[in-house]
Amino acid sequence: MTRPSPATAPSEGNRLRPRRSCLAVPGSNPRFLEKAQGLPADQVFLDLEDACAPLAKPGARHNIVDALNTGDWTGKTRVVRVNDWTTEWTYRDVITVVEGAGQNLDCIMLPKVQDAQQVVALDLLLSQIEKTMGFEVGRIGIEAQIENAKGLVNVDDIAAASPRLETIIFGPADFMASINMKSLVVGEQPPGYGADAYHYILMRILMAARAHDLQAIDGPYLQIKNVEGYKEVAGRAAALGFDGKWVLHPGQVEAANEVFSPTQEDYDHAELILDAYAWHTSEAGGKKGSAMLGDEMIDEASRKMALVIAGKGRAAGMTRTSKFEAPEA
Repeated sequence: MTRPSPATAPSEGNRLRPRRSCLAVPGSNPRFLEKAQGLPADQVFLDLEDACAPLAKPGARHNIVDALNTGDWTGKTRVVRVNDWTTEWTYRDVITVVEGAGQNLDCIMLPKVQDAQQVVALDLLLSQIEKTMGFEVGRIGIEAQIENAKGLVNVDDIAAASPRLETIIFGPADFMASINMKSLVVGEQPPGYGADAYHYILMRILMAARAHDLQAIDGPYLQIKNVEGYKEVAGRAAALGFDGKWVLHPGQVEAANEVFSPTQEDYDHAELILDAYAWHTSEAGGKKGSAMLGDEMIDEASRKMALVIAGKGRAAGMTRTSKFEAPEA
């Protein structure tokens, strides 16, 4: 399919900004909007969809505009989740929020995406607003949430639908309902199933995201007081390669940041690999294609793997505690 071509696509830095913890905040609650500004979440998304009752949505739009324009969101990616295209609220959500606070907004999250054309429609509407308001065209990103079987089947086309796309998100609650999964605990394994019921879904989303240089984000864990349960579920997504997970409660923020950051040992080792490989492939190091780092052989594949871990550590603000020492001639 042909992508729309905004004048300016999001930069690589924007696509890969930290999203270890993505905090959901109801747009209808000014107190929560204020409190979220002081929490150490990488991303905050102000919600106009499930967290807002239908009669509260018009007022919530204006709460969000005010919070984006007057609040201190330093260090956070600022996102608004609008309603999905099958409702009567979506276009007004986008117009009100983007016209009112577009210069203080990083992304629009589109829920229940079922096909690529829904992303294209949002891209075109954003471009129209940006041109009308004199904003930089293409700066505002899009996050696409996969919440049913049709969306998963079409996830490759969805991931390729717009250069604005930054993330693909798994929405477990609606997805579980859409496939008639026998469970009422969002994010937990259904009873009577011995394997990981979510493995295919998560990998499918991850492959589509990575094929298009996007981030992959896991959805919420609703047992908000069960932090250990949250860590276990988040650890599954992190092990596969997901970049972060939603948090619904301040108590989950620290857990998400921990799970989706490398350990200090792994971060230090990754930085050592990068330094060692750079030295050994240089003139001074003999221009070797492979070399030894202690008892470990490293090569170009090692460098690529180390870049991933080092990148996650740097994004998390980690500081290395070891230094590479070039071997004596």
